[in-house]
Amino acid sequence: MSDWLISLEGTEAGRTLAMVLALIAAFLHAAFGALQKGRHDPWLSRGAMDAAYGLMAAPFALFVVPWPEAHLWPILAGAFVIHFAYKILMALTYTRGAYTVVYPVVRGTGPLFAVIGAWAMFGETFTATQWLGVVVLLAGIYGLALYNLRHVTEARETLPAALALAVVTGGFVALYTTWDAWGIRSTANPFTFLAWFFFLDGFSTPPIAALRWWNMQHRPALGPLALRGIAGGLIAFGSFGFVMLATRLDKVGEAAVLRETSTVFAALIGWAFLRERVGPRRLMLMALIAAGAVIVEAGG
Repeated sequence: MSDWLISLEGTEAGRTLAMVLALIAAFLHAAFGALQKGRHDPWLSRGAMDAAYGLMAAPFALFVVPWPEAHLWPILAGAFVIHFAYKILMALTYTRGAYTVVYPVVRGTGPLFAVIGAWAMFGETFTATQWLGVVVLLAGIYGLALYNLRHVTEARETLPAALALAVVTGGFVALYTTWDAWGIRSTANPFTFLAWFFFLDGFSTPPIAALRWWNMQHRPALGPLALRGIAGGLIAFGSFGFVMLATRLDKVGEAAVLRETSTVFAALIGWAFLRERVGPRRLMLMALIAAGAVIVEAGG
């Protein structure tokens, strides 16, 4: 399969596949975020998910894919550090703000910085039409965040800190997007980077989650938490893995922008599962986000 993927690099078929992968990743990323923010403490949810995908990736990393080349180990180490910092920031953000407020801010900040990072690292450029699409998409994302901010009643006293953390977290989204793109492009077999990334990343937050669980006065049952971890781990292979593959097949900036349609899916998930209202204004803002993604893709 790796030979087939590599053969698509730089082709129209590869560009189409990258678009599909980025859009699927957007939906799965929204589902992943909702799982982390949902029933359990975000730290516990994230620790369970990381442990699950680390264990599932272990046999593939150790026995299936080729081992990383010497130059790939420092890149994998950097990815571990960057993603660990991102996850800490994301958990802090979720514990201070409503999901439908902070999630759009994180995802809205990410693509703008990612496009700039892709230009700096890979020499990628956007056309004027694509920049228009970025502006339209960001207007929809930040408009959605502002609308939710006006109507949210959950933890309003901690929202200023949550929003500040969300912006910083968005910067780390851009950082890990460009860094991971560098990593997956630096190895002969893209699945080597993916398998070893998930295997190593699985060691990051479980110790924090275990310590937090142990110190809780009312500890949640481990069974439901483990099931949430397995579900989140499976979703993570798509939500993170697909967008990494998309950055190898096509432009990093375009994949980053398309993935941020996850904000639309997040709003729909909030409506369907978290009982949050989706009125005509929010529908209009979600349409703006989708329109921005279409303009970016069409203008490429």
